[in-house]
Amino acid sequence: MSEPLNPDMFADCDAVAAPMRIGDKWTAKIITSLRTGPRRFSELQVPLRSITPKVLTESLRALERDGMITRTAYPEIPPRVEYELTPLGHTLFEPMAAQCAWTREHLPELLAAREAHARTAH
Repeated sequence: MSEPLNPDMFADCDAVAAPMRIGDKWTAKIITSLRTGPRRFSELQVPLRSITPKVLTESLRALERDGMITRTAYPEIPPRVEYELTPLGHTLFEPMAAQCAWTREHLPELLAAREAHARTAH
């Protein structure tokens, strides 16, 4: 029999949502697209070609809300808006690299587990 779980095992963890969900389809790609400097909305759409404008807008707003990017609107005609990583946003590259390394090493196992689960779930 295993030991009971410690009721205080999460006492040192803040009860807030993580800024990046594991498996989020767009956040890491948006952050990577902003790595070399500010970009306009239309520039971000190029490498993220299958993202809808609505989802890109929602993702950018969430990243701005969490302090990962800044949005700068220039009073020009036509209006120009640029998105740029904040210093906090730049700190995400190290954990993103760890996630990529884990994925490279374990993706075949993960996909095999999903496939086995799908076969037994029906």
